[in-house]
Amino acid sequence: MTRFKGLQELFKRYRRPGDVVFAWVFLLFSVFLLTQLDTQSPWKQGGKIFSQPAFWPTVSIYLMVFFSALHLLSSVLSPRLHGRWGEVWQWVRTLEYAGWFMAYVLSVPVAGYLPCTVVFAVLLALRAGYRQLGTLAGAAVMGVVIVVAFKAFLQVKIPGGAVYEYLPTGLRAFMLTYF
Repeated sequence: MTRFKGLQELFKRYRRPGDVVFAWVFLLFSVFLLTQLDTQSPWKQGGKIFSQPAFWPTVSIYLMVFFSALHLLSSVLSPRLHGRWGEVWQWVRTLEYAGWFMAYVLSVPVAGYLPCTVVFAVLLALRAGYRQLGTLAGAAVMGVVIVVAFKAFLQVKIPGGAVYEYLPTGLRAFMLTYF
């Protein structure tokens, strides 16, 4: 049987160096959502409070503000950890992949699903540090497999690229259907 060691031991937690930055960002985001409640979640005249469209969003956002304020308070009162900005830089670096995804999404309607998937698979393999020809060829083959699986077998409806309009009629129909 373990002995109770006090509240401080009970609520002890592992902290990351960027914890205080995350706490600030989350609190600011929560307060922003709180300022938007009146315009986004309507309160209807009459009716029970629990059936109001705005009740649960209001409860959740108020709790979000409360708990994010507690998180910030606990982070500020905790000993300072070194390496905060290195941790934050890691978070910012991950946004690069959101940029890759947006570039992919914007290029598919222009160049087509097959060419974009193959090109981006190879580019992301290069970005990840792979340089061997076999690995890059494997990424290209995987791109083709993904396209065939999604378009031919799963029949996911993805619009064809504008470049497909320049293909001969028979080939254009085949590419629009399967690639």
